[in-house]
This record gives sequence, C-alpha cells and structure tokens, in this order.
Amino acid sequence: MLENPRSPRVRAVAKLTKRSARQETGLYLLEGPQAAREALSYRPDTLEELYATPSAWDKHQDIRTIAEAAGVEVQFASEAVLDAMADTVTPQGIVAVARQSPTAVRDIFEGDPKLVVICEEVRDPGNLGTIIRAADAVGADAVILTGRTVDPYNPKVVRATTGSLFHLPVAVGADLAETVERARRAGLRVLAADVGGEDFLAHRETLVEPTAWVFGNEARGLEPEAVALVDLSLKLPIYGRAESLNLATAASVCLYESAFAQRASR
Repeated sequence: MLENPRSPRVRAVAKLTKRSARQETGLYLLEGPQAAREALSYRPDTLEELYATPSAWDKHQDIRTIAEAAGVEVQFASEAVLDAMADTVTPQGIVAVARQSPTAVRDIFEGDPKLVVICEEVRDPGNLGTIIRAADAVGADAVILTGRTVDPYNPKVVRATTGSLFHLPVAVGADLAETVERARRAGLRVLAADVGGEDFLAHRETLVEPTAWVFGNEARGLEPEAVALVDLSLKLPIYGRAESLNLATAASVCLYESAFAQRASR
C-alpha cells in the first residue's frame, strides 16, 4: 500500500500533468475508472502502472476482471496518494500511467481511409478531446494533429475523450501542407470548416466522397495559407441569433454529415 503522498514514486506520476514531463518520459496520466476501463480493454499493452484504492478496486469488479485478463497488476494506494497524483480534484479511486502511442501519418493514409479529421492549431483541451470523441462516434478512420495543436496526452484532453483516445489512431506533430498532400494522394477530398467558406448545403453532395476535414483554431479559425491548401472550405449556416458555433460542436456536425452521406451511399 502506497501511503506517502510525498514519495518519489508519487511525485513522478504527479509530474505527468506537465507537458515537459510527458515529453521527457513518453508517458501520460489516466484518471478515473472510465479511462482505466477503456485503456485496459483496448490498449492494455500501453499501460505501465495502475493504482487504486482498495475500496475502488472492490467497487469496479469489471475493471479488476479486465486487468487480470490482461495481466496488469494493481498497486494499492491511499486516497491521499491518488489525490496527490491526479490532475482532477476527485480521481474516483483509480489512476494509471500509460505509454504514449501516436500513429504515423503515413500509416493512416496507407490504410485506405474514408473519413479523416485534421486539427490545425486547436488549443483548447476540451475542444480537442470532444473532437476526438466525435470522430470516434462517427466511425472516422483517424485524427491528425498539426501545427501547435494542444498535446492529446494533456490530462484534460484525455478526460474529454472519455476513452475514445484508445479507439482510433491519433497522429501528432504533423505538417499541415504535407498532411493535405498525403490525403489527396490517398484519394480524399480535403474540406475545411471556415466562417469565410461557401454555403454548406450547396455542396452537401460532395460529402459522399472520401473526405479529410480540417478544423482550425477556436478564436482565429484557419489562417489564409491553410485555407488555400484545401479543396473547398464550407460554412455551417446559423438560423438563429447565435454569434457562432463552438469549434467542437461545428466539427461534430460536419463529421456526422459526412458519416451520414457516406453510409447512405453504400
């Protein structure tokens, strides 16, 4: 039982809330039973450490069963230790450390994808996590992060994905121009969601094609140079009096429209 919140082991886990520590170690933090459950179910090979309070381990019988089947051992710890490790105020009795496992961009496009998400300078962790979750929900083939997009292994991003981070390939640190060119060579039409774009409904029929969607920064959108790279930029209509749509909401609408169109054509 780990009981000292100031022990070197606990401090090493707690440091993973900082990007510098994640970059140095190649590890990241998972908090709560949902994240642990998804990691154990889909990527148990990436789990390095698993911590739980005895009461949480007794409560979540399904997680215990999955961990035993995957050969992952638990280290029991006190509530105070888990609180010291976690980024959240209440980690709900379970914390894990996993190894980062990004996918190479070339591997994504060698797999004959039909729907790919490209995030260019998305800075808000909640938005990025929600976009990854939406991409998973619509059955997208991958998410590619370019430019200065927030680290997908940021604890806030990981929480916002609610486990979807383990369900589909995610590439990091990609160059936008190179990614767009790879998408075209793979037979995808590259679209951008942009407030200066053309009417979404007027081009709805194009969504049946294999598509790579590009989503930009929350405040500035896509830079003109980025818009110039894509085949077509589209603007979602606003029928009410809202000033605009949240980035993650707009991305979700675009991705579902593509998913509906592609599935209807099969």
